[in-house]
Amino acid sequence: MRRKDREMNKTLALEVIDRCPYAVLSTILPDGRPYGIPLSIARIGGFIYFHGAPAGDKFEALRHNPRVSIACAVNVKPRTDDFSTEYESAIVSGTALEVTDVEEKIEALRAISLRYTPAFMDHFDREVARSIGRTGVWKVEIETITGKQKKYDQEGREIKANLK
Repeated sequence: MRRKDREMNKTLALEVIDRCPYAVLSTILPDGRPYGIPLSIARIGGFIYFHGAPAGDKFEALRHNPRVSIACAVNVKPRTDDFSTEYESAIVSGTALEVTDVEEKIEALRAISLRYTPAFMDHFDREVARSIGRTGVWKVEIETITGKQKKYDQEGREIKANLK
């Protein structure tokens, strides 16, 4: 990382993952084209889970080359008095693995649903029973994670302490 003065420790970077409203998965399609797609995610321990239809470009790319990057950003605010932006971001590199164990799939879908649709959890078991066979679930093992932030205090000075 070029700006070491903005580097976050692993704990803070994982907190960014847990707070980001969506993440962007980047991979390579079998024909060599780069491919990025926004995802709804949930982290369980050292893995980031996501789901989708088992067919399509995303899962085709992951089956071809499981090496991926996931990027997240939170608290993104363009500043009004200069050409700068406040943010907290995290980037994960890892290997994507298709989840085939039904119990692990349900655990991942429960975590995603609790994060994005907690008001509908009364319907979770019924919906999972109805759709588990046609829902693809993948996990990315967090092999490396970096976090970075740019924040300002009330006087407009950049905050750089307590990141490592």
